[in-house]
Parts: sequence; C-alpha cells; structure tokens
Amino acid sequence: MARRRLTPLPGETPAGMTWETGPVPRPAAEPTLPAPPIARVAGEAAAESALREVGAELAAARAEGRLALRLPLGRIEPGWLMRDRLTPEGEEFEALVASLRAHGQRVALEVAETGHDAEGPRYGLISGWRRLTALRRLHAETGEARFATALALLRRPETAAAAYVAMVEENEIRAGLSYYERARIVARAAEAGVFPGERAALAGLFGAASKARRSKIGSFLTIHRALDGALRFPAAIPERLGLTLARALDEDATLARRLRGVLARTGGSSAEAEQAALAEALTQRPPPAEAPPPSPPAEARDTVPTRATPPPPRAPRPPAATATELSPGLWLEAGPERLVLSGPQVDADFRARLEAWLRAGDRD
Repeated sequence: MARRRLTPLPGETPAGMTWETGPVPRPAAEPTLPAPPIARVAGEAAAESALREVGAELAAARAEGRLALRLPLGRIEPGWLMRDRLTPEGEEFEALVASLRAHGQRVALEVAETGHDAEGPRYGLISGWRRLTALRRLHAETGEARFATALALLRRPETAAAAYVAMVEENEIRAGLSYYERARIVARAAEAGVFPGERAALAGLFGAASKARRSKIGSFLTIHRALDGALRFPAAIPERLGLTLARALDEDATLARRLRGVLARTGGSSAEAEQAALAEALTQRPPPAEAPPPSPPAEARDTVPTRATPPPPRAPRPPAATATELSPGLWLEAGPERLVLSGPQVDADFRARLEAWLRAGDRD
C-alpha cells in the first residue's frame, strides 16, 4: 500500500513551503541482467529431456496398445484372418450403423501391423469386423471424411493362434456367435494349420467356454463337415434343431447326401424355409436297411434244396454295471489296458469311422 504524507497542523508549515498529499515516488527499477549462459544451456537440456521422455512414453503406449491410432480404412485388411462371422446383416448390424452415423466410432478396432508399402505400414484386422464394415458402408454412402478413418489399437500377437483367440473372445464378449459360426472357425483354423487339429482348435479357441458349450460346438462341427456350402442360412440354425441334425448325421452315413438334395430342391428362400426343409427331412428318414442273411457256401447250395432260415437276431448285450453312457445308445467300459464300446450305436458304420480315425493318428 502506498504511503502518504500527513498535512501538518496550522502554524506548523515552515515559511516558504507547502504541503502536498500523494504517493511517495519509487526509485527507478534497476535494469534486469540476462541469465548466464550456463543457466540457459541447462534449461534447454531439461526441455529436450522432457520431450524425449514424452516421446518415449507415447511410443511405448503405441506399442503396448494403449494409444488409439487414426488409420485410413484402405490401410486395414479385413481378410487378414478368416472371419468367424458369416454376414454382417440383421437388426443388430443396422443398429450399429445408426449409432456410428449419429455418434461416430466409440470402440476401437484391434489391428496388427503386417508390413509396409510405398504409402506406409499396413494393418491386419484382428477384431471389430462389423465396425469396420459399417464404417466402409457409411463412407461409401455419405463420402464424409469422418467415416474415412477408423480408431484402432495396435496389437502384437505372438502367434497366429493368439490372434484367432483374440478375435473369437472379442466377439464372444460383445455379441455371441451362432453355434455354426463357432464350429466353422474351429474347422477353418484347423484346416489352415493354425492348430494341429479340430480338437486342439476347439480347446484353443473356446478354452474359456463351459464343457457343455464346447460339446455343442463339436456337434455343429458335424453339420459343417456334412453340409457346408449347401446351407444358405447356417448361422440361423437353432440349437435344438442343430443338435438333432448332428445326431442324425452321426447315425446315418447316407443322410448328408440326401439332405444336400433336399436343400438343392427347396432353394432356401429364407432361413425359416431352410429349417423347415431340414426338419421335414429328418422326420421322413427311412428305417435302417436290414443286412441280407449270409449265403450258404457252394457245397451247401449243392446239397440243400432250400435256403436255410437265418438265426434270430441276437439280443443286445446289456452294458456292464461299471460302464459309462457316453451318449444315448453308446456305452464305454474301461479296464486295465482295455476299452469296450457297446450299444445300438456301435454298428458297421461306427466301426469304420472309428478305425479310420485311429489309423489317421489325429488324436489331438
């Protein structure tokens, strides 16, 4: 606060002088001296060190997938992995398109760097196929720049199997796949050599799923092997119909060929029509043909005037008390260095498929 002079009392003013009130004048400020060279050098070094630290942190965040990148859509390869989803159609996909149109992209894709070309690095899509498809559709429809790029997190999977697991887990969390789509990616991953066989692919891709769910995926694997390419709406097959169909395909080696003919004739105009055709074909399955009685040897044919009456069919042997029922009509009895399979399902076709599987050695 500025100090002020006090006005003296009357009679106290010296002769020839007057009193004034006002701020006390301050002395002129001394000129500021420039910082010494060593201080300036130290400040610049500290700034450079801070910039390097920030740059290193950003580089680490990018490498660890903590920093979202803005990538042009053309630099992302959606087919880098075989996709587990068949089509991006339906109400859920249309809702996703509407959300992106109104609010933009909120959830980042996951990508892996796959190489470089003249324009820079290229990226393979791990997860977010529906979001990428929706962004491409919106960019094609509107031409807006905000739909020309996608937010993405950079991942560095150690193996191809790890990339497939990441894709499947992301879809399982956000929007579950159909059982057929799950079975399809198991088969495709095994065919591509990502896993040594379907059993390993099923365990690797769906290791976090319950045993019951993995069993159902295995049943739909039977449908994929038998009818892949003939079904137009396989992802729409409900669980109950699929399990019934898989069981029938296991029991009847000729059913797949007949079903392919049925599907070719019906055309599959809709998912409902296709499912109705499958259900009707299952109800019209012919009973299993009985094997003709064995012919007598040549010597017997010369001496026996009429065909011998075949013996009555042998009653099925009841399962042992220690046997375990693997599925309806199939029992397993285990003992020291022995396994016994019994039941109505153990027919000639079952034995042929079991022998082929054992000889192939694919018991992963």
